Amino acid sequence: MINSQINTRILGVDPGFGRVGFGIIDCVGDRYTLVDYGCIETDTKRSFVERLEDISDELIRIIRTHKPNCAAVEELFFYKNVTTAIKVGQARGVILLTLTKARLAVHEYTPLEVKQSITGYGRADKTQLETMVKMLLGIKKKISPDDAADALAIALTCAASKKMEQVSSRK
Repeated sequence: MINSQINTRILGVDPGFGRVGFGIIDCVGDRYTLVDYGCIETDTKRSFVERLEDISDELIRIIRTHKPNCAAVEELFFYKNVTTAIKVGQARGVILLTLTKARLAVHEYTPLEVKQSITGYGRADKTQLETMVKMLLGIKKKISPDDAADALAIALTCAASKKMEQVSSRK
């Protein structure tokens, strides 16, 4: 019998310019498996433009190493500091361009959608979110830094969304 379950590898990305969280999961049917996670950290001594280039270069390396089928990126939310919001927005643009140039389908989710998908509560805090990510992926230790946990949550949100699309298309 042929296995009709679709195997998908998803790269989740939590945008930033000093630190970009990434998380990669495999999805087969109802099972999620952790592949890798971490952060791309940029050197504060380099210019902003060089830091953006470093983010793109490292994302390309991650994509070549892990060969994801698609990517999920968190949409920006409100920042109190306008300068930070602009820089994160520019980094997010570089991230989206890099993913698109790598020929990955890109899915975007708001922080509220991610929290709702993972915890069932759109105002969940970081601890609640990480606890659920660890449970869903069978991770025993603390996921550090938080940006990596957020990236895994984004990837899991994409997996759940894709599963719902499959269920809806069967009806």
